Amino acid sequence: MAEINAKLVKELRDRTNAGILDCKEALEAADGDMEKAVDFLRQKGLATALKRAGRETSEGVISSYIHAGDKLGVLVEVNCETDFVAKTDEFKAFARDIAMHIAAMKPLGIDREDLDEEILKREEAIYKQQAQDTGKPENILDKIVQGKMEKFYKEVCLLEQVFVKNSDITIKDLIHEMVSKTGENIAVRRFTRYQLGGE
Repeated sequence: MAEINAKLVKELRDRTNAGILDCKEALEAADGDMEKAVDFLRQKGLATALKRAGRETSEGVISSYIHAGDKLGVLVEVNCETDFVAKTDEFKAFARDIAMHIAAMKPLGIDREDLDEEILKREEAIYKQQAQDTGKPENILDKIVQGKMEKFYKEVCLLEQVFVKNSDITIKDLIHEMVSKTGENIAVRRFTRYQLGGE
């Protein structure tokens, strides 16, 4: 068993923003392995997030991001359970990060249910045609289309996109980390992305 010293705990805390006791527990569970400890904390955050997922989120903030040059802007509503959390600098910075991510990554919706049926049908038709053009056997064409659709969802659904400021996590992971820190359910309710001259 590796010795879990204060330096290790501090390093993990700096990387994850988790509490001291959580960091110590994670390092003990991972036998001092930093990467495994990070994974342990992320999984724990996910478990915490799932437990809180049903709780009502009626507080929160509307955050904005205007890109340099004033030709692109985003408004996003991010909800939490209490006004106390909504007013913290950490929560406001988190909401701003989400707005900035939306500006950069142009999601079409928050999750898969948000996507327009027509867009999905069009994408699927394109992928079907591409799959048929490969000349591969019929029985694997559906798998090819399914794989391409999964990739499409990851590109256009906000929650499935890789976070623009940290390519190791998705927006869903980022939300779970915030849930873990605040002890509250958190949800992105809606957003609008404006681009000068755009639709």
